[in-house]
Amino acid sequence: QVLLVESGGGLVQAGDSLRLSCVASGFDFSSYSVAWFRQAPGQDRELVSALSWSSQVTAYSGSVEGRFTMSRDNGKKRAYLQMNDLKPEDTAVYSCAAGSGGGVDAAIVMYEHWGQGTQVTVSS
Repeated sequence: QVLLVESGGGLVQAGDSLRLSCVASGFDFSSYSVAWFRQAPGQDRELVSALSWSSQVTAYSGSVEGRFTMSRDNGKKRAYLQMNDLKPEDTAVYSCAAGSGGGVDAAIVMYEHWGQGTQVTVSS
């Protein structure tokens, strides 16, 4: 059974930090690209960050670049999103996704496996 399970969300104040984790099972995580998407109420899902299978290629949304850092540990089948200097506009459900293409892509359709998401709420 393919699973992606996120954790680490919560309610924080502006300027605080959070670290999201995503653990994978049921597929060859090490050969997949992995990404974090987020969706705020009433808005479309958007790419936050993506990381290639080898971690050699990384992409970030302009709104989070310099504040968020994505990483992965293929041995542990985990991906992480370190979020610093959080802002109220970062409030959203954050979801982990994995794509068999292996590269970095912003298109939702390129990711076959999705987690349920974890809520991040940033108060001002």
